Amino acid sequence: MTLRGIIFDMDGTLVDSGLDFDAIRRDIGLPEKHPILEGVEAIDEGPERDRALEILHRHEHEGAMRATPFPGVANLLARLQQLELRSGVLTRNSRVSAHTTLERLGWSFDSVLTREDAPAKPDPTGVLAICDDWGLSPQQVLFVGDYLFDLQAGHNAGTTAALFAPGRLPEWADLADWVVSSFGELEELIERLCQEDC
Repeated sequence: MTLRGIIFDMDGTLVDSGLDFDAIRRDIGLPEKHPILEGVEAIDEGPERDRALEILHRHEHEGAMRATPFPGVANLLARLQQLELRSGVLTRNSRVSAHTTLERLGWSFDSVLTREDAPAKPDPTGVLAICDDWGLSPQQVLFVGDYLFDLQAGHNAGTTAALFAPGRLPEWADLADWVVSSFGELEELIERLCQEDC
């Protein structure tokens, strides 16, 4: 591949925000393991959905205020600038919480898309929108995330996808084109992909 850009998931990939998804589901009243955004969208418009959104926004705000970078992220972002690779974030979080997180950490990206900007992953719309904004084909872009929806969004759009798995490998890890356990490993992967083209 000719690597020209990288799209990152945010929570669980760039940062540890300590979001307790089970607690969010319990507070909203969703079944165990049910996707949260899809569960909220299934609630009829009105007071009950408003309550669910308030709960979600509260949890996301708390996560944004305590989010800490995974080791090696700052070094990798600096290296991407040196390599003149585009960088972006595609998150299922709200625009407010995403920008709060990134502003707190002093990070800037070429593109940041949230659930208000495009249908939530695994829908590929956000990935394709970022590629289009950069003037790149999906084949020139790597998607990096920690969850199944990230891999699916990348592949649905036609990018390659790397799974960030600092702990135990999930059962769907074999869907990733590459698996990395640290940002040091991710940097090594990017350097290899860029040996001839960057």
